[in-house]
Amino acid sequence: MPDQEDEHRRSELRKHKARATGLLLFATAAFIVVVITTDGSGWAGYAEAGAEAAMVGGVADWFAVTALFRHPLRLPIPHTAIIPNRKDQIGESLGEFVQDNFLQPDVLRERLAASDLAGRIGNWLEVPGNAHRLGDQASTVLGSAIEVLRDDEIQSSVEGYVTRRVDAFEPTPVAARAIEFAIEGGHHHAVFDAGLDGLRNVLQDNRAMMRKRLATESPWWVPEPVDDRIFDKIYLAINTFIDEVTANPDHEFRRNLDERIAGMADRLRDSPELRDRAHELKHELLAHPAVREWTSGLWANMKQATLLAADDPTSELRLRIHATALNAGEALRNDPVLQDKVNNWLVGAVAHLAGESRNEIADLISSTVAGWDAQDTSERIELQVGRDLQYIRINGTVVGGLVGFLIHAIAQFLG
Repeated sequence: MPDQEDEHRRSELRKHKARATGLLLFATAAFIVVVITTDGSGWAGYAEAGAEAAMVGGVADWFAVTALFRHPLRLPIPHTAIIPNRKDQIGESLGEFVQDNFLQPDVLRERLAASDLAGRIGNWLEVPGNAHRLGDQASTVLGSAIEVLRDDEIQSSVEGYVTRRVDAFEPTPVAARAIEFAIEGGHHHAVFDAGLDGLRNVLQDNRAMMRKRLATESPWWVPEPVDDRIFDKIYLAINTFIDEVTANPDHEFRRNLDERIAGMADRLRDSPELRDRAHELKHELLAHPAVREWTSGLWANMKQATLLAADDPTSELRLRIHATALNAGEALRNDPVLQDKVNNWLVGAVAHLAGESRNEIADLISSTVAGWDAQDTSERIELQVGRDLQYIRINGTVVGGLVGFLIHAIAQFLG
């Protein structure tokens, strides 16, 4: 696409050069014809003066325009080929011009404050497809940024962060508060009832095994029917006790359990021994091979999942980014308070960056121009503005002819 545009500009430049040169040649031919075929009197004098002045104006402007980009007629005339010879100085001047006229914090702040950047961003995001394009670009940038990160450094940081967070965590106060919360809401009774049901099922499933165990432990001289009666009474007593506790929310066993659980919460909060033991268990957990394997692969798993999500248009990550962009656009357009905040932040941020980086930006412009090839730079600038400069030649030829005609008329009038 850029090559096609350059070729189009070259074609246009050739056309306008041909027009300007053709007009100059026409003025030259007219001058020669008038000089050869007339004596310079009457109308011929006007034609001769106009053609002569048109030639002078056309040649002068041709020289001026050509001198910007190259040596006219390839002669090393001083102060010609200005752009190739003064490319570096032009770059420095351009950098200083941008620095002094566009990167002044006060100027930027004034212009940006009146432009309502937040409102424009909101309107742009509400155009169908823009939020999705922004989300796609953000996902691409996110994936690219993750790809260039050094895995070993990030993994070390993630593992260190997890270790520090776990090491700083105090489990006993949290466990104490969880127990108190369960007691206050009666949630522990549901757990206890479930435990009783589980115990009843265990007893039922293992009745034969327990009966066999009793027979093993019973003296040999005790008759088996006696063992059966003893076992049945013990089994029935246990199940009856479980049923009583289950059916009675105010059972003494439950009250004792509540007291013991509350006492456990107090001990967890106040006991140095339990706190130290909890820290030991925590460190043992961190040192466990399975945990260390999990933390060592945490970043790799996070990275892989993020890259897959960023690359998948239907992933939750992409959908959330799209939704966030749409919501942001609606809020920026409809919430005046948010608009003011975002505008103030953007104006302040841009003004600050401009003030801090104006010298670097000017240096970037000048160093970039300095790195360009002189001849190539001259050709590119000529492609951009050369077409308009040819009108200077055309105007110079036409205006020169008119001025020559006018001067000759004044001379005739005064003479």
